[in-house]
Amino acid sequence: MKFRVACIVLSDRAAAGEREDACLPVFRERLEPVYEIVRALVIPDDPAALQAELIELADAERADCVLTSGGTGLAPRDRTPQATAAILDYEVPGIAEAIRAEALPRVRTAMLSRALAGVRHRTLIVNLPGSPRAVAESLDVFLPTLPHALELLSERPTDHA
Repeated sequence: MKFRVACIVLSDRAAAGEREDACLPVFRERLEPVYEIVRALVIPDDPAALQAELIELADAERADCVLTSGGTGLAPRDRTPQATAAILDYEVPGIAEAIRAEALPRVRTAMLSRALAGVRHRTLIVNLPGSPRAVAESLDVFLPTLPHALELLSERPTDHA
């Protein structure tokens, strides 16, 4: 059985059609065919819209994991972490810490990322930065551990090796 993943890109300009999104293709390239992508969409940097999507995906058990891209920096409209934190049952800080730690030697501004990860019900939610390169590099950091995390959340038998 494949785990189900939803990918949400937050970008005012891409949502308005002012520029093409380049992050969803990176998600598809890195996730398919191992994971089933159940939703892939671009929405504005709107905390309420993001919360509605996250709640629907988690509460209806439509996705085992939701990956967001964008809205994690210091700009006034960057509200992805706050919107995500507000609907979580608990945080999983090690994921975001590992992503920042891996990126920092190459990209000094990685320390400005406020991205976070956490769980709502049995759905893992992970915020990623908003550039295609950052999405790819972030996925490289935590995709090797994602199956184990999702097995634990689904209470499937797993080896804790």
